[in-house]
Order: sequence, then C-alpha cells, then structure tokens
Amino acid sequence: MMINKLYNKRFEIFLAAQLFLLFGSLLFPNQFFENVLHPLIYLCSMAAGILLISKQKKMIWLIVGLFLTGLIIFGFDIALKIPISKNALYRFLVYFIFYIVVAWNIVKQVWKAKTVNKNVIMGLISGYISLGFLAFFLFMTIELIYPGAFSGLNSDGAFFESKSDSMLYFAYITLLTIGYGEIVPVIPIAQKAVILVGLTGQFYMVIITAVIIEKYIRHSTSKKE
Repeated sequence: MMINKLYNKRFEIFLAAQLFLLFGSLLFPNQFFENVLHPLIYLCSMAAGILLISKQKKMIWLIVGLFLTGLIIFGFDIALKIPISKNALYRFLVYFIFYIVVAWNIVKQVWKAKTVNKNVIMGLISGYISLGFLAFFLFMTIELIYPGAFSGLNSDGAFFESKSDSMLYFAYITLLTIGYGEIVPVIPIAQKAVILVGLTGQFYMVIITAVIIEKYIRHSTSKKE
C-alpha cells in the first residue's frame, strides 16, 4: 500500500522538509520565501510529522490538531493579509509543541531500531535537526514574551523576519556549542534556555548517536561472521 511505502520513507520525507526550511531561502527571493513558502513548508513538515507518528494512536490526534491549528492560523493570515509577525506567538507555540512530540518520537523510534540502516541514519540526523528547531521556537517564544531577552539580534528596524533569521542561526550554533558570542541571552529565563539547549545537544551526541553507532558496528560485525 502507498501509506506503508510512505511510512518506510518517513524519516527521509521529514528530513527533506526540515532541510528546505533551513536552506530554502538560498533558492528563492527572501521576501517570497518568508511570507509564502516558509509557512507552507512548516505545514508540510507537520503533515510529514503526522506520517512519522501515524502508528502512535495516542499521539496522532494531538499532531492532527496542531496541524489544523497551524492551517487555520495561516489561512486566516492570508485571507486578511495580516503580517506574519502579528500571530507569531501562536505560530511558535503550535510549532514548539509539535516539535516536542515529533522529536521525542523520532528518538524513540531510532533508539528502538534493532538494526541500523539508511532510514535509521536519516532519523538520527532528523532528530538532531529537530532539536535545533525546538531551540529556535523556544528562544523566539521567550523573545516575543520578553522583548530584548536576547541582545545582538539583527532586528533591521521593525522587520520580524530579520530577527527570526538571527534567532534560527543562534539556535543552531548554541546546539552545536560553537558560540561566537555576537548574540547573548541577557535575562535569566533566556540564559537557562540556552544552557538547556546546549546540554540537550551534547546528550544527544554522546548518548543517542553513540548507541546507534554501537548498534551499527555490532550489526556489521555479525553480518561478516
């Protein structure tokens, strides 16, 4: 069946949507990408998330509900020509909850895999990228609730898109523990969120990735024997 074939490619589909969200602005004019394509790709990634946890009956309706909420917000904004920044907090809360659920399920599915194949590796990569998106939504939610929580953001006047681009960059360099220092959390809640993201990224690399590599080595060795 088509659904089963898609489910077998679930990690690849979700990863493709994530990569397009991250790097799509390199292929399209920035204004068009941010105002039109970006929200649509987020909705597509949520649809891919529904596929990813389609066998988790307890969680599927939550993801469907979040998808419909995101769709309503996007449709409402388009119909009334509301700027993307107006309902940004609601968008980020929806995406944040969505990525918590999906990231947790990706980690569980990767962790429980008995053999490591290409699909599992894709899931491992997708899980790590999901942590970056989680960090981005968390940081942006804090910034929207407490304006000025992060200093050094490229606000470029009043343009919301510039600030979100800077925050996405900051989220990933924090997850990667690179930390160039041009963006700094200046209030306690923002500082604690940055610590949480840095620790989570390290735990993922040290524990989850290490376990998958160990499974891969053990499986490869047993096949040779």
